[in-house]
Amino acid sequence: MMPFTGNKLDRASDRRVDAAWIAAKRVDPSTFIHPLWKLQPFVTGSDEGPLEAVYFRPGLCETLAAPDAPCVFLGLDGERAMFALDISAAPDPERTEPLADLGRFRNLRSAASLLPANDVAILGQAKALIDWHQRHGFCPRCGAPTMLMDGGYRRFCASCTAEHFPRTDPVVIMLALDGERCLVGRGRQFPPGMFSALAGFIELGETIEEAVRRELFEETGIRTGAVTYHATQPWPFPSSLMIGCFAEALSRDIRVDESELAEARWLDRADARALLAGGHVEGVRIPPPIAIAHHLLKAWAG
Repeated sequence: MMPFTGNKLDRASDRRVDAAWIAAKRVDPSTFIHPLWKLQPFVTGSDEGPLEAVYFRPGLCETLAAPDAPCVFLGLDGERAMFALDISAAPDPERTEPLADLGRFRNLRSAASLLPANDVAILGQAKALIDWHQRHGFCPRCGAPTMLMDGGYRRFCASCTAEHFPRTDPVVIMLALDGERCLVGRGRQFPPGMFSALAGFIELGETIEEAVRRELFEETGIRTGAVTYHATQPWPFPSSLMIGCFAEALSRDIRVDESELAEARWLDRADARALLAGGHVEGVRIPPPIAIAHHLLKAWAG
């Protein structure tokens, strides 16, 4: 299963618009609330794993949150409601009751490979929603403060009546293929030797196929033809939908855009298989299984 997918919660979109229902669920003794501190989930377990997300009953971790802190409805697990609460205002929550000695806050990107798949999907949803609320407290139309509505899936501006909804940014991520080779690149921010599939945001007025061809040409000078879809992955850093594709290479000579990439290269299928199996290829590393780039390489190499 692709990491951050497979969320089993019922998002109850028809019920979360009822403010009274949300308020009742917020204090229901069966409800679970997960605290996030500076967008980091609260987990228990060793540094090497496995980890497990920690949930609290109502009335416990709320003491650590600011009065206007976002508390978002994640969905229903059967009849049990699940919420995420932003406690970023707390100066040292791991040492403060009720969280003291019960776990710790971990960066979701690093913790995801150590958590159960369903926890990863739920925490990805929670992080993306809380992140959106942290950055959209004021109306982009008139600048007035906005109010959290619909359990966290809408913000409303009482000043100009504008409504604002969480956004997902579509990103294409792709491998250009040339027979037994695929094209990989190393971003300028990547560590030495780390190569991945190329990626970029879809621009206004573009199709997925057009974005794939444009990004490949802009970053590497490679012209491509047929584009085929493989899979998607929600990516909560902060809130993207990664659209994984393969593209038929029509040219071979690489011309790197140095403002985007440190380098790019063709990777042989045999080398990709060796890397996926945990082997060593001089000067090349690939992304871990948390990333869709890993799964694109795996699907092609297999």
